[in-house]
Amino acid sequence: MTGHEQWLLRTDTTTYAVTLGGDGRWAELAAWGPHGVEQGPSPMDWSRRTHFITPADAAPAEYIPYGLRPFTGADLIAQLPGGDRGSWWRFTGATADGDRALRLDFTDEVLGLRTTLCYETVPGTDVILRWTELTCTGDRELRLERFDSAAVNVPAQGGARLTYLAGQWSQEFQLKQLELERGRFEMESTQGSAGHAYAPWLAVQDAAAPAEGTTPTYGIALEWSGNWRISADAEPGGSVRVRAGRVPHEGAVRLAPGATLTTPRLACAFSADGLDGLARVWHRYERRLTGDRMNRPRKVLYNSWEATGFDVDAAAQLELAKAAADLGAELFVVDDGWFTGRHDDTGGLGDWEPDPAGFPGGFDRFVDEVRALGMDFGLWVEPEGISPRSKLYAEHPEWVYRLDGRPATLVRNQLLLDLGRTDVQDFVIATLDRLLGDHAISYLKWDMNRPPTERGRPDGPSGDDPEHLDLDAAHVAGYLRVLDHLRTAHPHVTVEGCAGGGARVEHATLARTDVVWPSDNTAPLDRLRIQYGYLHAHAPHTLSSWVTDAAGVFDPRPRSLAFRFVNSIAGVLGIGADIREWTPEQCAEAAEWIDRYKDVRDVVHHGEVHLLGSPADPTCGIQYEEPGGGRLVVTAWSTGVLDGAPLVPGRAARLRLRDLSPDAVYTDQDSGTRYSGAHLLHSGLPFAWTAGHDAELVVLARQ
Repeated sequence: MTGHEQWLLRTDTTTYAVTLGGDGRWAELAAWGPHGVEQGPSPMDWSRRTHFITPADAAPAEYIPYGLRPFTGADLIAQLPGGDRGSWWRFTGATADGDRALRLDFTDEVLGLRTTLCYETVPGTDVILRWTELTCTGDRELRLERFDSAAVNVPAQGGARLTYLAGQWSQEFQLKQLELERGRFEMESTQGSAGHAYAPWLAVQDAAAPAEGTTPTYGIALEWSGNWRISADAEPGGSVRVRAGRVPHEGAVRLAPGATLTTPRLACAFSADGLDGLARVWHRYERRLTGDRMNRPRKVLYNSWEATGFDVDAAAQLELAKAAADLGAELFVVDDGWFTGRHDDTGGLGDWEPDPAGFPGGFDRFVDEVRALGMDFGLWVEPEGISPRSKLYAEHPEWVYRLDGRPATLVRNQLLLDLGRTDVQDFVIATLDRLLGDHAISYLKWDMNRPPTERGRPDGPSGDDPEHLDLDAAHVAGYLRVLDHLRTAHPHVTVEGCAGGGARVEHATLARTDVVWPSDNTAPLDRLRIQYGYLHAHAPHTLSSWVTDAAGVFDPRPRSLAFRFVNSIAGVLGIGADIREWTPEQCAEAAEWIDRYKDVRDVVHHGEVHLLGSPADPTCGIQYEEPGGGRLVVTAWSTGVLDGAPLVPGRAARLRLRDLSPDAVYTDQDSGTRYSGAHLLHSGLPFAWTAGHDAELVVLARQ
């Protein structure tokens, strides 16, 4: 390390220290961890001699261009058209707002590029936001081939343990781990969204330490709704360097003289308490993203899709609505199939008018009848989707992504609107304004059921230059513009984000929606694994979860209705089964579970979370502690053999709770059993599982 000035950024409990390296040619990390971590020699010190690589290649650089760093991976690749690839810059100034924000400027006068590294702490959290601003200062445009948001350096003496979320449609958010001693790990999505295969989220630990307990754990999450990439390099010298950023559809973008490109924000988080502690950091951050909407109770939803599919008519929907109201549901949502031409998935998208054949008494009369049952009313929409047979497509075929002379690929029998076009955005905004203004709708489920394929704009608005299009960024900007309009113009409307399940779950979406749909798979044991991974990265108040009758896809072992309800109570409770087919006994049990959810939802959505074990264990659970510690809510599941037999015959399974006061006394609100905090910490909360009792919700009141 050099003797240059050091800048400190402080969050609630952590410090992030940045200094200059390479005689002022780049910024690098000096320390990151609990307050005081910066006092002493840096664990990232690279100042001894390097062989066959440059000092810049070995440095824990915060952001560095190809040119200065030729071998081990650069964050920025820029060039003049026809010129050499690379940038050689120098430090030209810093602006700090105490220990809350920082801007570092680096300038390449030959290339005509100013690069500003931006840092900002998030009050009330242990998250630091990082992004980069790239400004063309010359008189010739620049070509940007790679422009990551930031790089994150983690000391890892024994190699790195990487924890990430992977999967596929109906199996999203599977928690995965690998050890990276040397080499590169990379994941990405080029589907115009976060995607089903990977989430733009990563946690890094030293592989020599355990995953849980008092293990320093570093995390990143990219705030971007389009194409993205995250890579991690286990570098020479015992460190791991993570890079994250968006991926332009065209392979590169052009930066005109005087223009500035701002990269997506990268949220950087630290916890000294392992993956479980890192999850709580993310939960606090996402509660802050939600803002004042956190004060809204997350209502019990009934969605009619699994009961009726595309066969939507007022009589059947009202039959379901009456049954849902009797159970205690607070919100009734009509899913796909309510609009003109939507008898199956081959038509209707784009023509957003209620189908008069389905609502012969009028749509408003139907909505009023639902609301008269004491429930709010909601609708499903897919604003970006368009059917080739629709009236909209006949009027505006130029609004669809396509390539001249190439056939269009249908996915789910539909095409995709180019939401990067202002006229398309205006159409979507006007459509949603009309629906929400003309009808008493208080809930909107926004779906996206196909990625872009032939992504071109041959008949774009006047002035479009195909060589300067950045279609992925334009689509994201349009998507966010529409969501921002919804939040401003219709603040009372609850917005659910969905993309064929969990393909669009990242912080830009979470900041503008109230809940998201993590997967189309609602089978009990499958869903438990999905939600277990999801809660490592995202907060319970964002997790929409339905009780259905769906059989297992990947784990077909049957589980009880109670198991399904406790699964859904662990997030935001919804029901999607055909409840007309439920027995009176099932309906009575469901009504009890709904009442219990209403009693504990504030604790689940606002409390501190501990993940107790995993679905791979015979018993696992989640602990939620009410702010102030007055109540604990524990959701627990038996994931083992079908007969519920305990590991030791005659002995109850136990879950050890965490972070309790040993001297406190906790009383089970249902059984009256009293436990000391010490007992719950060291012996655990007992669960006597049987074949008919495979899940439980326990509420403990602190005395």
